Amino acid sequence: MGAIETLPDVRRLKAKYLEERDRRIRPDGLNQYRSVDLDHGQYAKDPFSDEMADRPPIEREVTVLVVGAGHGGLLVSAGLVEAGIDDFLIVEKAADFGGTWYWNRYPDCRCDIESYIYMPMLENGGMMPSEKYARSSEIRANAQRIGFELGLYERALLQTGVKSMEWDSSAERWIVKTDRNDVIRARFVSLGSGPMSRPKLPSVPGIEKFKGKMFHTSRWDYDYTGGDETGNLTGLADKRVAIVGTGATACQAIGPLARDAKHLYVVQRTPAAVSDRRNKPTDPDWWSKLGREWWYERATNFSAISVGETPARDLVDDTWTSMFDTFNQAHQRYAAEASQLGISPVELADYLFMEEIRQRIDERVKDPVTAAALKPWYNLFCKRPLFLDGYYETFNRANVTLVDTQGRGLDRVTETEIVYDGQSYAVDCLIFASGFEVAVPLDRAGGISLAGRDGITLADRWKDGMLSLHGMFVHGFPNLAFVGGVRHAAFSWNVTYNLKLQGDHFAKIVRYCEDRGIKSFEATEAAELDWHAELDRNSAVDVQFLADCTPGYLNNEGSNVDEGIASQGYGAGVLAYRDKLEAWRGSAMEKDFILSN
Repeated sequence: MGAIETLPDVRRLKAKYLEERDRRIRPDGLNQYRSVDLDHGQYAKDPFSDEMADRPPIEREVTVLVVGAGHGGLLVSAGLVEAGIDDFLIVEKAADFGGTWYWNRYPDCRCDIESYIYMPMLENGGMMPSEKYARSSEIRANAQRIGFELGLYERALLQTGVKSMEWDSSAERWIVKTDRNDVIRARFVSLGSGPMSRPKLPSVPGIEKFKGKMFHTSRWDYDYTGGDETGNLTGLADKRVAIVGTGATACQAIGPLARDAKHLYVVQRTPAAVSDRRNKPTDPDWWSKLGREWWYERATNFSAISVGETPARDLVDDTWTSMFDTFNQAHQRYAAEASQLGISPVELADYLFMEEIRQRIDERVKDPVTAAALKPWYNLFCKRPLFLDGYYETFNRANVTLVDTQGRGLDRVTETEIVYDGQSYAVDCLIFASGFEVAVPLDRAGGISLAGRDGITLADRWKDGMLSLHGMFVHGFPNLAFVGGVRHAAFSWNVTYNLKLQGDHFAKIVRYCEDRGIKSFEATEAAELDWHAELDRNSAVDVQFLADCTPGYLNNEGSNVDEGIASQGYGAGVLAYRDKLEAWRGSAMEKDFILSN
């Protein structure tokens, strides 16, 4: 952002933001969504695997069971291999590695963080991403490469879901049962079901009556649409399609759908705030000169900038880091103007950044009514910032209609139509880009019946509020690590960086126990309370800011915002979290764990 030509009308903007928030606050909160049944019905079927591989049930005892083969499970496995832990088994519901990138294959599906730091383990002779922001197929291929190179396929039970986990105190083992009738006795378990593994649908009356084609973006039906992730959706040439949602997934899929469908209806509840991505091919010459062990340095550099540090060089140098720089430098750039307006420099930077987006919409969208409906009226970090090339221009196409529901959502669905505010739209295909149950505990995300010491469930343990140590360990659940959870741990825009920290943390704890003949570890209640107090001391979240935000998964859909994921993280930042874990392993493990020999 350049120099300020005109100071914003802060009072007007605040009033507008609150007006738009109030329009979207719903009394049903999280209940406005319905869970998808992943065990039965259309969403239980894997559209990307032709058949279930036949195998007999197994009974086995292992040192470590890794639940999930997404990036979390892969990085835990890599940590175990590095720590010299060979006796481990991986259980994964999908037919291959990749986690969310196995399931999400919708058109133009990409990472929105630079692929060089998002895709893990690239530095040791790994594949070169073809673009700065790689497609899902490349991210999936990289996950499979890691699986082959670390010998993980021979340790993996694919197309296998964990049904129950129960702690056997007498044997000091987790008894794990699967939907393939396997029984696995594991000393240690890493539970990495992923915070984006259980799709959700809006609770719109009549969904079940729709007679056309209907699917969630994480179960894209290319048999129906034709084409692949690059587009060419020839099956939609004579189809009227509605996509419900304008979040990160929808914004990517909208472009290919608009190009290939006879007509596309974009059902919007809350407008997206989209900046340019400026994607580009990878320069092979630059790539060849990176050498080895560069990934961690580059990913740390990005994380440092994201938490307000100013390293000597911006290694990533993209729209993300440019945005972070704007906010990091706000106190130097906008101090005088912010003082004049009676707000903080960061608040002023936010107003200016969002105003640039709104001006960009006016410049790129020809119809003024559509442009007005697409404008986001909320603070930038109320939602995950989006970066995408060509999004707003899509709405200039004659075959694209924006159905702006003013925050309400659709009124109902009939056998052949979607209905909003008395207007019906006939559609042949209904696609839900309505996201996932992000804030749920990982046992629920994986559909697992989890019982710890004395049969206590996680829901019972947390009935009066969540308690944990490091967001990973819970009293009453020995030898169990929750990897990839979004509460009580550090929040990182680059998720794989955080997963590496947690994966290494768990693997080193297992190594510690193995070296000392320790049969079990368990977080003490005092350690949980100490961590909770540290979360409070280091909280960087303004709960009032979240309450003023437009509803979304970051603020618990605007209800009980102090229970939302954005208000329950380690506010000191991901680098401080990294240092905390490292220091803790060196000095506090025996104090904060109950250790059984």
